[in-house]
Amino acid sequence: MLMRLEIKKSGRVTVVKSLENRMDAKVAVDFKTEIGRIVGKGDRWIVFDVSEITFVDSSGLGAIVSSLKMVGKEGDLVIAGAGETVLSLFKLTRMDRVFQMFATEKEAVDALAGS
Repeated sequence: MLMRLEIKKSGRVTVVKSLENRMDAKVAVDFKTEIGRIVGKGDRWIVFDVSEITFVDSSGLGAIVSSLKMVGKEGDLVIAGAGETVLSLFKLTRMDRVFQMFATEKEAVDALAGS
């Protein structure tokens, strides 16, 4: 199954929005592949909008972490729009200390545009 993503540019920031409600083993590889493609083009300021996602498993979380590593020190990958369930998972796994978390896509884009 291919992961449905909406990708758009806002200045130097690339916004990747999941159109799926699950981030699990079925879509994790697709997500990593897509982020690899974006980073390969030289785009290193990425907002991952998870506002549609209601479930993340360990594969999904692993794919998000791998994507941050792909971006490297020359950019950043931040999370926007996490709902209660996703936010709880990030806090439980302490990933909220690894990723910058923003309430909205706009706040995330504004933060990256200024860094």
